[in-house]
Amino acid sequence: MSYLLVTPCRNEAEFMRVTLDSVVAQTVQPSLWLIVDDGSTDATPEILAEYAARHSFIQVVTRNNRGHRSVGPGVIEAFYYGYDQINASQFDYICKFDLDLDLPSRYFEVLIQRMQDNPRIGTCSGKAYFKDKKTGHLVSEKCGDEMSVGMTKFYRRECFEDIGGFVRQVMWDGIDCHKCRQLGWIAISWDEPDLKFIHLRPMGSSQQGIFTGRMRHGFGQYFMGTSILYMMASSVFRMLHPPYFVGGFAMLWGYIKSMLQRKPRFEDTELVGFIRSYQWQCLIKGKAKATMALNAEQETVWKNRCS
Repeated sequence: MSYLLVTPCRNEAEFMRVTLDSVVAQTVQPSLWLIVDDGSTDATPEILAEYAARHSFIQVVTRNNRGHRSVGPGVIEAFYYGYDQINASQFDYICKFDLDLDLPSRYFEVLIQRMQDNPRIGTCSGKAYFKDKKTGHLVSEKCGDEMSVGMTKFYRRECFEDIGGFVRQVMWDGIDCHKCRQLGWIAISWDEPDLKFIHLRPMGSSQQGIFTGRMRHGFGQYFMGTSILYMMASSVFRMLHPPYFVGGFAMLWGYIKSMLQRKPRFEDTELVGFIRSYQWQCLIKGKAKATMALNAEQETVWKNRCS
C-alpha cells in the first residue's frame, strides 16, 4: 500500500537529521516524501539536498521566504503548496508530517495494517512523547485517543478528500477529527511501543515559548466553537500535567482573551453544533465512553456514504 508524506518545514536544522534518518529506517518507506522548505535561512536546504540526493523517494520544493516562521494556518498553506503540485490519487494514504520527530522503525507499517484491518478508520497516529530536560525521562503529551496528532496526521486518502482536507486556521488538527466523526469515519491514536514517538519540539511550545503556544491553542479552541465549560475542564486537566499549571492557564487565558476580543469563529455552524454535543457527552460520560457511543451511532452515516 502506497503512502505520501507531505512535510512543511522552516529552519529545522537542529532536529531534522533525526527525523530524516527515522523515516529512511522505516520497514515500509513512503512512496514519496514531499518536503516543502518554507523559506529556511539556516542549514535546512543543504541538509535536504543531501538526503534527496541519497534517497529517490525524497523530493524537495521551496517557497519564498516570508521573513518569519508561521504556525497554524501558515503550516497548512505550506502543506498545500506541495500537495497541490502532485497527483494524490496515486496514493492510498496521505500524511501531514513534521520534521522534528523520532519514529520507531515499524511506525508506518503498523498504521497501515490497522487501517487495512478496519476500513472505517479515516485518520490515525501513534502518541507523542518528549524528553524531560532535567531527568531525560519520556513524558507523554497527553493526546486523546479520539484524534490523530497534528505532527503526524496519517489519513486514508478517501477520508481526507471526504472531509475536504484541512481548514487553514490554527485548530485545523482538531477540526479535521471532528469532521471525520461527523461523516462516520473513525479518528484514533494508540499508545503502544511500535507507535510511541519522540517529539523533539514539544506540542504547543511555539517559537516564542510554551505560554505563547498554549495561548494559541486556547484561541484555536475558541475558533473551533468549544464551549467555555468544556474549555475550563480541559484547562484544569492540562494544569495537572507538565508544564504544571502554566500550560492549562495559558490555554484558558487564550480562549477568554479571544472571547473578550470577539475574534471570528468557525463558520460551519452544523459542525460546531456536532462538536459541542460531543464535548457535552464527554463531560457527562467521559471521553472514552462518549467517543465509543458516537462512533457506533455514526456507523450508519459511514455506510451510507461509502455504499
